[in-house]
Amino acid sequence: MAAAECVAQGELRERAEAVVDADGTVHVPKMDVPLSRLASEEAKRNFESFVEGFNSLEGVAGEGEDIDALRKFIDDRLMRPGVEKLRHVFAVEIAPTKIGGVQTDVINPVGGYGKRNGRRVLINLHGGSFEVGARLGGQMESIPIASLGKIRVITVDYREGPENRFPAASEDVAAVYRQLLKEYPAKNIGIYGCSSGATLTAEAVAWFQTHGLPVPGAIGIFGGGAFVPESAGDSTYIGSALVGWAVPPPNASDTVSYFDVPALDTKEPLVSPVYWPKVLAHFPPTLLLTGTRDIGLSPVVYTHAQLIHSGVEAELHVWEGAPHCSYAQPVVDPEVPETREAWNAITQFFDRHLGR
Repeated sequence: MAAAECVAQGELRERAEAVVDADGTVHVPKMDVPLSRLASEEAKRNFESFVEGFNSLEGVAGEGEDIDALRKFIDDRLMRPGVEKLRHVFAVEIAPTKIGGVQTDVINPVGGYGKRNGRRVLINLHGGSFEVGARLGGQMESIPIASLGKIRVITVDYREGPENRFPAASEDVAAVYRQLLKEYPAKNIGIYGCSSGATLTAEAVAWFQTHGLPVPGAIGIFGGGAFVPESAGDSTYIGSALVGWAVPPPNASDTVSYFDVPALDTKEPLVSPVYWPKVLAHFPPTLLLTGTRDIGLSPVVYTHAQLIHSGVEAELHVWEGAPHCSYAQPVVDPEVPETREAWNAITQFFDRHLGR
């Protein structure tokens, strides 16, 4: 065997070694993880844009230090260009509207609704760690769905941290929902969101149960779970590493400012309904979406398992190589086949499950 080959094999053995502690913690040595060969070429290019987009946010003030500056920077750098790109592809009309005293954007497809959608509506709850993503982020999550589904989508500018604390967002969603119930039967209303919007979607359903409101016809939980993660699950660490983000230390808390409430138990049903089978049992049909490079993969998979265990009709889709909410915001490319597949899964799911 050639000396160079021996050296190469020795390096491979050294790189492949990992140490597993008694508690299951795995210490992984330096390794290279190529982007999945199962992902489309368009998805590979979009992954580069995803990483570049998030890297551009480094060093921008946040975490309450200058939240307005952070929001403006994200809007100008990622959200506004993303909305403009989507509007070149999808013909929609956007109307800022107060509903139930809450600011929303009502997004309607140009050309009218589908045959079954005149008496249907979707509510979008944008992502953004309960701190950013309002208005433009919600529009990014709603424009493709409104156009492809030929349905009205209302994206809610719910109250966020650090200015506001739980349960402000749930209250705002309920105010919008209560007003829409005057126009639409509950079975004809769907709710969906990605990341923190996914968590809020689940929290809203639990809130409706507690406050005597009927559950919607169907919901979508994308890129996040029905609970506040607090570094729960493998994807918190693996997903972070696979998109070049700093990997949090074990048992670090991911709780954001919105949940910084004295004596708040983040496992209570209105915050994390996933831990409450009696609450989950009353959830409507639920669609769950994620990707193999999504930090939210574990929360989504865990939420799906608990919904199935509670007897809920739940449908799970996982896209190979897809990073966090790549089909939602803030970095979205309508030319990516996997993104189109996700949008089709969303529109078809709600079409099957909403009332007619």
